[in-house]
Amino acid sequence: MSKPRKILVIALRYLGDVLLTTPLIRSLRQAYPDAQLDILLYANTVAMLEGNPDINQLICVPSKARFADNWALLRQLRRRYDLAITTQAGDRPFLYSLFAASQRIGIVPTKPNTGWWKRFFLYRWLEYDENTHTVLQHLNILALINVPPCFELVPPQTDDTQALNQLVGNSAYAVLHTHPQWTYKQWTIAGWIEIGLYLHELGLKLVLTGGTAQAEIDYVANIAKQLPEDTLNLAGRVSLAQLTHLLTNAALYIGVDTGITHLSAATNVPVIALYGPTNPVKWAPWPYCFEQNTNPFSKIGSQTVNNIHLLQGEKSCVPCHLEGCDKHQGSRSVCLDTLSPERVKATIRLILNK
Repeated sequence: MSKPRKILVIALRYLGDVLLTTPLIRSLRQAYPDAQLDILLYANTVAMLEGNPDINQLICVPSKARFADNWALLRQLRRRYDLAITTQAGDRPFLYSLFAASQRIGIVPTKPNTGWWKRFFLYRWLEYDENTHTVLQHLNILALINVPPCFELVPPQTDDTQALNQLVGNSAYAVLHTHPQWTYKQWTIAGWIEIGLYLHELGLKLVLTGGTAQAEIDYVANIAKQLPEDTLNLAGRVSLAQLTHLLTNAALYIGVDTGITHLSAATNVPVIALYGPTNPVKWAPWPYCFEQNTNPFSKIGSQTVNNIHLLQGEKSCVPCHLEGCDKHQGSRSVCLDTLSPERVKATIRLILNK
């Protein structure tokens, strides 16, 4: 394959998944410094790439695109690029890549009978692997065309932090991100309150973060009103780039399996990540300055790698890879409901040397 002058990376996933593509993007930029490097992603995940210096253009598409949206995008993409890279095995990103470039590489489904046609149209491909971390899977795509890997996550960036600094003040603080997108990844409200009060006793100001959805704002507000009066509730009030700045200066971060936990890992803040059904081999936060072509975490057990302290539920079925005990996104996960606040407190003492 000739040296590409125009490259399109297709990343149609959630916020955390988009962040996990940034090592691939940086690797491409280092290998092809003069190339035009564009990213196709959902409109509601654009904020995760704000200020990214490796990218020329962000191309947005609605997550629930209508026929008119897809038709307009396909006309825009038609043979505009020399190389298209798909970071997932779904049909939609693959079809976009067919229109975008004459050369394509990417991920295909594990079962040949469901992905044979994608294999036929791809220049080179990798099968989706549940036992390879997402960052490594992305970098292994680039290995197909001999692009050297860069393992660095690139968080969003902004200079608009003055108002945020005034809100936080000069006190040492801990950031708590209590609300994931799906119920089956939630910890208990009682657990969050107990940990918040414990951190306050240790002399740390509490900062709560959350997204802009009203249900999430209400959830975080319910926790905030049961914590000390000086607790700062920033749910729905800061951008992801501002949140990066907030995390960079925190004493520690505690969160569940969510995109913000992946973001915190990229800032080198000490992270306590509460995991239940999710396989940490594939989806654990990528540790800061971890530059090895091996999975940083094993499948079972609480583990510490660099700035990441991963606490896993202790049920015998963990990780089950299911969406909660009732197997739907709105169900609870017993492994998280029974995760003891005492385990979190012990990890806090370890981080703070208390």
